[in-house]
Amino acid sequence: MSEQISNDAIIYAILSINSEVALQHEYLDSPDVPEDERENEEEILADLEQAFMEFVDLYKNRCKKNKELPDIEELLSSQL
Repeated sequence: MSEQISNDAIIYAILSINSEVALQHEYLDSPDVPEDERENEEEILADLEQAFMEFVDLYKNRCKKNKELPDIEELLSSQL
């Protein structure tokens, strides 16, 4: 990813994707998923989790350079 992405954009992406991962887990745990769509929904979850981890890695690198950014645990536990 490019250094042109702002810290705020990375933070919003992390929080947004984290919410989507939680929603996808909730959906997969519900009886609402048709059996013929379960594999596709699990692949969507895997893609979301991969995207989340890539943004977390990017954010952690930014934190090393900018000590004013909150650490990832603090970021994920904060209420916005």
